[in-house]
Amino acid sequence: MSKQKPPELVCYSLTNEAPLLRPAPATRAWMDASPEKYAYRCLPLSIANAHGWELLCPSPFMAEWRGAKGKEGITVTSLSGGPAPAMSHFGSGVLTFHVNALFRTDPGWNLFVGGPVNRPKHGIQALTGIIETDWTVASFTMNWIFTAPGRVTFAEGEPFCFFFPVQRGHLDTIEPRSERIAAVQNRKVYDEYVAWRDGRAKFLAELPVQGSDANEKGWEKTYFQGAKPNGQQGVSDHQTRLRLKPFAPPKP
Repeated sequence: MSKQKPPELVCYSLTNEAPLLRPAPATRAWMDASPEKYAYRCLPLSIANAHGWELLCPSPFMAEWRGAKGKEGITVTSLSGGPAPAMSHFGSGVLTFHVNALFRTDPGWNLFVGGPVNRPKHGIQALTGIIETDWTVASFTMNWIFTAPGRVTFAEGEPFCFFFPVQRGHLDTIEPRSERIAAVQNRKVYDEYVAWRDGRAKFLAELPVQGSDANEKGWEKTYFQGAKPNGQQGVSDHQTRLRLKPFAPPKP
């Protein structure tokens, strides 16, 4: 049996200056600064941080929005002496990065494009788009919107765009529904939830008690370990980290 070809994600550079790309790191400065780096104990945060690739700012610049709706409302100033990688294009407080690349995905795959996740930036918010990159021949822009008049700075090497492929049409096929968790047909799920709920309440009550088991452990590790309250493994493909491949360089 032939091995199935893995999905591809291709970045075609549109200029001689190739875009700066990298797999998104799981680390964040604010998580590093949390006491004992406790923020990394939240596995969903770390997985989301690394759940795609990033485009990096090629040079530093400063942008200021004075509150006007027109394009002239934003002033962009390069901090390197060269051209700034962003501009005021749409007005309404929107700062625009032109991405000098055309991305191509396999048939049936879109590209989710937004700002770097769990990386807040004061005074400005990244906007998000879904692009059908399996057929379009148009490049896209990455846009941020000021949340209030003010000034922001993007450093050289700072991520300004975060992206990952998603299969088109799958969301449309999902059949969502609501149920009471205590219903008879959900008894197993309910019992497991109650075991977790009561165990967590007990753990938090004992956490400040010197010499207690909870105090010795310091934090609950069951989800991080992919285990249910009874110690049973939740799923066989539980992930504690992502290992995204970097973009391979162009062939000569």
